[in-house]
Amino acid sequence: MTLRRVAVQVGAVIAIGFAVAFAAVWNLASPERNAVGAAPADLPVRDIEFVSHGATLRGWFVPVGQRNGHRGVIVLLHGVRGNRLQMADRARFLHRAGYAVLLFDSRAHGQSGGDAITFGHLESEDARAAVALARTLAPGEPVGVIGVSLGGAAVLLANPPLDVDAMVLESVYPSIDRAIANRLRWRAGFLTPLFAPMLESMIPVRLGFHASELRPIVHIGKLTPAKFFLFGTADRDTTVEESMELFNSAAEPKQMWAVEGAAHVDLYSFAPREYERRVLEFLGRWVR
Repeated sequence: MTLRRVAVQVGAVIAIGFAVAFAAVWNLASPERNAVGAAPADLPVRDIEFVSHGATLRGWFVPVGQRNGHRGVIVLLHGVRGNRLQMADRARFLHRAGYAVLLFDSRAHGQSGGDAITFGHLESEDARAAVALARTLAPGEPVGVIGVSLGGAAVLLANPPLDVDAMVLESVYPSIDRAIANRLRWRAGFLTPLFAPMLESMIPVRLGFHASELRPIVHIGKLTPAKFFLFGTADRDTTVEESMELFNSAAEPKQMWAVEGAAHVDLYSFAPREYERRVLEFLGRWVR
């Protein structure tokens, strides 16, 4: 086989690899539209909508009645490919505990607008807009946030930082390059070192910004609100080592809970009673 033929074959393989990478990033960033349906009948829900970076975001606000007292307002941000319903059970126990709650469909999810999922880039601006709305709907109240996976990354990537008293951060990736590599590792195996950089290189082509901008670990040390890190010990998408690295890089005050046996799943559904106890204890201390 001549060197020229080898070069042509290698070039073809690389071209195919980039085409596959572009298709993968295109699909990963594509909107996840779905009907949310009627609001939960057991919550006094108000429909809300607000605009952030050209997208109309829709959700619910759950106020607190006079009999429940006023402990603050909590903003809930769901994970990728979910919607506000993913956070409805959290809204229920928080409301029972006396918190007002704001939950919404992330951009390009559920019934919200937006052309693409941006893995925390524009979602961070949406998180700031949601917190500002929460302060308008519950004036004078302290504010906390609970962010799951993508929602947690949005919380950490916000610039300037979110004006909140406390953050609950669940299964948050430290940097997008490692998140991509982890997800490829148990799908592509030994080819991961080849395909991961290709996928990263397609992010600016598809979304208009670089993967280097998606690094929550760069921001975490500058954030002064109290932080509660939650992660599963069997999580392959965001490993224990990565979660500990994020925790160790964070400024005080902070605490963590390694949920034994949990993967990259809804940690509230995995261990609901313990989740409620720990999260309410944390919020009770810092959102006041």
